[in-house]
Amino acid sequence: MPKMDQAQERNWGMGCHLAALSGFIIPFGHIIGPLVIWLMKKDESEFVDDQGKESLNFQISVTIYLVIAAILILIVIGIFLMAAIGVFVLVMVVIASVKASSGEKFRYPLTLRLIQ
Repeated sequence: MPKMDQAQERNWGMGCHLAALSGFIIPFGHIIGPLVIWLMKKDESEFVDDQGKESLNFQISVTIYLVIAAILILIVIGIFLMAAIGVFVLVMVVIASVKASSGEKFRYPLTLRLIQ
C-alpha cells in the first residue's frame, strides 16, 4: 500500500473521529463509522491507525456507559446520565477532530483501552 502524505493522514485521522457522529442518526453508527475508516486506512498510516483505535475505544466505552445509564433509568438518574453522556460525546468528538486535523494525537478521557 502506498503511504499517505501528511494532509491525507490528518484528514483520515479527523474522519475517524467525525464518523462517530453518525451514531446520532444511524444505530451503532458511532462504532461502525470509525471502524470502517480504521480498517480501510490503518495500514497506510501510523497516525490514522492510532486515531482510529482511539476513536473506536472511546465509542465502545461510551456504549458501555450508555448501557449502564439505561439500566439506571429505573431509578430516574439514568435519564440525566444519558443526556450528559450525549453532550460529552459531542464535545469530545469535536475536540478530537480539531486536534487530529492539526496533526496532534488525541486521547479521550474516561476511555477503556480495549483495542491495542
